[in-house]
Amino acid sequence: MTINLEQILQEKFGFTSFKPGQKEVIEQLLNNQDTLAVLPTGTGKSLCYQFVGQLIEGTVIIVSPLLSLMEDQVIQLQKKGVTGVIALNSSLNFFEKHYVLNHFEKYNYILISPETLMQKEVRTKIAKLKIALFVVDEAHCVSQWGVDFRPEYSKLAQIQAECGYPLTLALTATATPTVKKEIVKQVFSHQKKISEVIYSVNRPNIGMIVDQTTEKETSLIAYLTQLKSKGIIYCATRKTAERVNRIIKEETDLQTAFYHGGLSASERSLLQQQFVANELDILCATNAFGMGIDKPDVRFVIHYDCPDSLENYVQEIGRAGRDGLPSVAILLYRNGDESIHYYFQTESRLDRVLLNELANLPPKKQESIFPSLNELQQKWVQGYWAKEYTIEELEETLLRKEKERQQQLNVMLSYIKEANCRRTFIQQYFSEKNVEKNQENCCDKCGLSFDNYKAQIVQSPKEIEISEQWEDILIRLFKE
Repeated sequence: MTINLEQILQEKFGFTSFKPGQKEVIEQLLNNQDTLAVLPTGTGKSLCYQFVGQLIEGTVIIVSPLLSLMEDQVIQLQKKGVTGVIALNSSLNFFEKHYVLNHFEKYNYILISPETLMQKEVRTKIAKLKIALFVVDEAHCVSQWGVDFRPEYSKLAQIQAECGYPLTLALTATATPTVKKEIVKQVFSHQKKISEVIYSVNRPNIGMIVDQTTEKETSLIAYLTQLKSKGIIYCATRKTAERVNRIIKEETDLQTAFYHGGLSASERSLLQQQFVANELDILCATNAFGMGIDKPDVRFVIHYDCPDSLENYVQEIGRAGRDGLPSVAILLYRNGDESIHYYFQTESRLDRVLLNELANLPPKKQESIFPSLNELQQKWVQGYWAKEYTIEELEETLLRKEKERQQQLNVMLSYIKEANCRRTFIQQYFSEKNVEKNQENCCDKCGLSFDNYKAQIVQSPKEIEISEQWEDILIRLFKE
């Protein structure tokens, strides 16, 4: 029996056609093929597993990195009439969590953080489920975070083995060849051959500008007063996000707020809902915000601070223009901005020194010091005590990650100082062979004028839609 995928798409999701890559991913999964999908931001990656979950019997497990992302996915599914969906994470209280665990088999979609997934009682329940699909969402986190931030990401293979290696999908918007290899190694270690659906990271509707300035606050306010639309401002630290938010409130009449990991889960959830509902014009945020957020009309993303990698930069600017309309990414750079990331790298080196000192202590002394360690350091020590690795092996892994981060920061600085096309630089970094450019609205190195692009951005979507319709009509007339 042939399945009419377009008909199901229309009936269950209300769309008339698939976005690039979606249908290919769905077809591979329906053919029982483990799949790595690299699809650009804004192309509806989540629909891939939502769709398959409607056709295959069993539960879809989605490993997701952020509470805000899980909440957004739950809301999306509920809007489509799916009731059997739950996010199992630290936001649930004791009684809510145990209710969910006792009714696990009733849920069609379970979104879960890697930390919650590794808990013994959760693993026991999941191993008893009939799993239709195991999804690793934002799979670049496997490589990006792993041992030196969230070690649970390096242990997903253990869960897959306990579940009998179910059909698996890894989803991400950005992955260099090195990151793809790491994802395959960590997520598909049991599989000799997997299907890959790889699309370009290029988002032609996003113009790119790097503004090298000594007056970042003045430049920021100048951009904001001209853009007059919804946007995100990314900052490297919580303190900066709060300060930039305060400056905007003092200098403009824009509705703005700050968002970072230091806020409670309920505060972050409220801010996300307010931003999506257009109750806020601007969100000043650390990189804790934005992953998978379903807001199509973000017209600009401004980086107040230098990003730590080109991978993160591409992820973050991709939150603009998800509706396909003209948008802009502006990076404000002042010489020396990268020093904050050198500071973070210094902290990593201090962690390695601490681990070496700890390894030389007798077991009882290690146990007495353990409570004074931070959460991540405690996870490392627990892994060492469980004989998952030696201190030497852990130190070697941390050192390798440290060098990778140094290299990534160097690439980011090269992008900032690039003399030629920025779009080409990005696509070549991700090893794309067919480089696509939109000369008119490409980047500041290809003649992109902020004033001209600004006019397109501040124009209402309705006006743009009408102008495009007239262009289509004229084209057809001339063809006839």
